[in-house]
Amino acid sequence: MAGAPMSSPDRSSRGDADESRRPMTPRLRIRRFHWSDLDTVWSLHQVALAQVGLTPGDGVYYDDDFPHITEVYVAGGGDFLVGTISRTGIVAMGGLRRVDDHTAEMCRLRVHPEHQRRGYGRQMMRALESRARALGFSALIGDTTLRQVAAVEMYRRAGWRELRREVRGDNVVLYIEKRLDATVSPFSSVR
Repeated sequence: MAGAPMSSPDRSSRGDADESRRPMTPRLRIRRFHWSDLDTVWSLHQVALAQVGLTPGDGVYYDDDFPHITEVYVAGGGDFLVGTISRTGIVAMGGLRRVDDHTAEMCRLRVHPEHQRRGYGRQMMRALESRARALGFSALIGDTTLRQVAAVEMYRRAGWRELRREVRGDNVVLYIEKRLDATVSPFSSVR
C-alpha cells in the first residue's frame, strides 16, 4: 500500500526460532537523582569514561560536580535524572545544567557498558530534552569526544548540530547544540 509505514515481516510465519531466544530488553524507568544514588552514579561515570579511554588529567575528564549534584543541577535550575532497570538498579544517567534563561547544558549522559546498545541512551536523551522544555529552555548545548563514537552518532541522529571542535591532549572534543524550538540539520558544521 503506497504511503503506508513499512512494517517488519511476521517472524512467526517464517518459523524464525532465533526470535524466541532473543532476550527482552528490560524497561528503563527514569526518575530524578536522589542523594542515596551518589556512589552508584559516581561509579557509572568512571566506568563509562574508562570504556572510551578518558582518564583524570586528560584535559577532558572532570568530576568536581559529583559531590554537589543536587546543588549544581537541580537547585541550579536544571535537573539530574537516572535510569533504572528492575533487579539491576541504575544503568543510565544524565544532567541538565542551567547556562542562562534560555539554554541548558546536557551533560553526564552515560549508560553502563553492560547495558549499551539497547536504546537507553536515546531514552535518557529524550527524557532530558523533554525536561529541558518543561523547564522553559529553548536550546541545549553539550560536548562529547570523537572517541565516543556511539554518542556522536546518537547526537547526530537526534538532530544535534556541531558548533566547533577543540583538541585537548589526545582528544578531539565536539561542542554541539540542539534548538528545542526549531528543526536543525544534524551535525552541520558552522566552522
